Amino acid sequence: MKSGIYEIERKFLVKGEFKHLAYNRTHIEQGYIASGNSRTVRVRIRDDKGYLTIKGPSGLGGLTRYEFEKEISLEDARNLMNICLPGTIVKDRWLVKNGKHIVEVDEFFGENEGLVIAEIELNSEDEEYIRPDFLGEEVTGDKRYYNSYLTGCPYKLWKNNA
Repeated sequence: MKSGIYEIERKFLVKGEFKHLAYNRTHIEQGYIASGNSRTVRVRIRDDKGYLTIKGPSGLGGLTRYEFEKEISLEDARNLMNICLPGTIVKDRWLVKNGKHIVEVDEFFGENEGLVIAEIELNSEDEEYIRPDFLGEEVTGDKRYYNSYLTGCPYKLWKNNA
């Protein structure tokens, strides 16, 4: 769990099979209490746990971003979901070990069905990593692929223009 740190991650579209490589899968539903000016307040239910997350604006290129995350009760998370802005993210997160890193692959459902994005968290912006074969185009910093953007402008509305 993060508590007031900077998150450094690279984000990619997924072009190939990855599920056979995964060692874990969780189900996530999330909504946004506030989203604007490159800042978000998010509520997430991940399997049977709740989280409240605050994210700050991204640095140049979208690689680094302040993130504060706190576990909250499942009941509080469900109640907070009721006051979120319209649009909910529903996805399964698959974890794939990749060298010394873990690749988090999000397979979206509902309004964002068909979108699959992978993220690799790094310790520094210039840290080297192994690029698995299932990664496609890098979309780090492309706001269209931010979950907060997808709640208001879901993938199904723009995927043919991407």
